[in-house]
Amino acid sequence: MFGYILRRVAYAIPIALGVSIIVFSLVHLSPGDPINAVIAADAPAEVAQRLKEAYGFDKPLPVQYGKWLLRAITGDLGVSIATGRAVAGEITSAAANTIMLAFFAGMLGFSIGAVLGGIAGYNQGSWIDKVATTMAITGVSVPHYWLGLVLVIVFAVELNMLPAMGMGPGGSRDWAWDVAHMRHLVLPMVTLSVIPMGIVTRTIRATVAEVLSNEFVQALRAKGLLERQVLGHIVKNAGPTCLAVMGLQFGYLLGGSILVETVFSWPGTGFLLNDAIFRRDIPVLQGVILILAMFFVLLNLMVDIAQTAIDPRMRRA
Repeated sequence: MFGYILRRVAYAIPIALGVSIIVFSLVHLSPGDPINAVIAADAPAEVAQRLKEAYGFDKPLPVQYGKWLLRAITGDLGVSIATGRAVAGEITSAAANTIMLAFFAGMLGFSIGAVLGGIAGYNQGSWIDKVATTMAITGVSVPHYWLGLVLVIVFAVELNMLPAMGMGPGGSRDWAWDVAHMRHLVLPMVTLSVIPMGIVTRTIRATVAEVLSNEFVQALRAKGLLERQVLGHIVKNAGPTCLAVMGLQFGYLLGGSILVETVFSWPGTGFLLNDAIFRRDIPVLQGVILILAMFFVLLNLMVDIAQTAIDPRMRRA
């Protein structure tokens, strides 16, 4: 097991390096000059040149990448062009907000999806199966931003039940475990949980149905095992696939929340990334995308290890 973990970690290193190259290249290939985007239109050319030298934009791209990568390895992601603050500090606070939102949205979506998928898989062809499948397809098909706007109109504007924007009362960006702040979490959490709920429901339904069709299930029942004991074997066999899907979906929740955070003004990495795009703030763009990509690589690594712990056959695959 330890050797397998070391191999997976070794495989993750070149993947992370490749991701860093792609992140750096894509950001720099985008049109426009980030320095000219933040200085006054009538600013002297000498000012723009000094800023380019200060941020290293006057160097060739391979040199810029090498210096950026070396700094990033030590935790230095540079300084924001727009605000002058350290990028690592801005990302740290934003990432904590995104992880919290993704965690609650994931728990909600995964829990509902697991229940619906398990029941639908056990009752194939019944009305319960049809209802669960319809909910799953609807969840996968509904766009995040559209659902968020609908929930704002219904629950914030029409019913005045829940706040529509921000992380806390008065536009607070600091989280507190009280009712006022939890009320701000409800709408973005529900919005973000719908797609993973649909995907998990469909995956678990298909996996449970496949396991039920295997001969060993009939053999277990023929031996006189109670249904809850048979269910334990089904869960054990369906677990690795479902765990992999949930892990990937949590990664998508971290990286795909930009529209939801923008709709609800949730101060996470998605909101920060959207702001950096409009400001052409290259250091923030690179930092946010790199951190989100590394989260995804790390989640894949953790899922692989967890799958192997559950199903030792994965080590020989």
